Amino acid sequence: MAGTPLVYETRITNDARDIRASQRLRYRVFVEELGGSGPLVDHDNRLEADELDPLYDHLLLIDPHKDPADLDRVVGAYRLLRSDRAAEIGRFYCDAEYDLTPLRASGRRLLELGRSCVHPDHRGGAAMLMLWNALADYVLEHEIDILFGVASFHGTDIDALRAPLAWLHHHHLAPEALRPRARGDHFQRMDLVPEAALDRRVAMEQMPNLIKAYLRLGGFVGEGAYVDHPFNTTDVLLLMDTQAMSEKHREFYTRRAEGRG
Repeated sequence: MAGTPLVYETRITNDARDIRASQRLRYRVFVEELGGSGPLVDHDNRLEADELDPLYDHLLLIDPHKDPADLDRVVGAYRLLRSDRAAEIGRFYCDAEYDLTPLRASGRRLLELGRSCVHPDHRGGAAMLMLWNALADYVLEHEIDILFGVASFHGTDIDALRAPLAWLHHHHLAPEALRPRARGDHFQRMDLVPEAALDRRVAMEQMPNLIKAYLRLGGFVGEGAYVDHPFNTTDVLLLMDTQAMSEKHREFYTRRAEGRG
């Protein structure tokens, strides 16, 4: 029936065929749309891959109307790595960009989120909500305490990003005991505008929707941005302490736990 909302499927997987479909979506978003690149990007087959993909869990949002053999069936994705699994592997993806010592030293259960993307034809509707609902189930199942991962601004022109970066620094900096710091030569200060000179409306207009969503959930950022020229992005590290979430969002997770029976 015309106008009937699309009902998506979600699943957690590390199946090679599913990962390949996720890599096709990532190519569509990160390479074709945002102009990124990387050593394992396969332009001939339109796949955005890296060496860690087989080691992660992949949360996928699937269009059930597409053929199961169609790589374009995946329309939303997250890449997930728990701290117990990272200890076996020896690293998180974010270790390349940020010093995660404070998070590891906390002794709490961590979940790294990465490669978050939704196909442009499926944005603005139920897709992101369904991904977050599935993520909430995963967080509950594995008793995660802290979620973290890099989120990106498009482009590497820091002058153009002064307002949103400064807003994050002045208003959403993580507590020092949990605060990762951007590494080395890629470190970019974010306190580029004095707090008194900031215009919240301007800063939020330039803030990517994903970052705004994390902030609404009570998210914080690490110290400094990381300028990633190959991916044509300026990254910030976001983290959420599930114990420090607002009451509203703790109730959301609790309701889901109760509904799971």
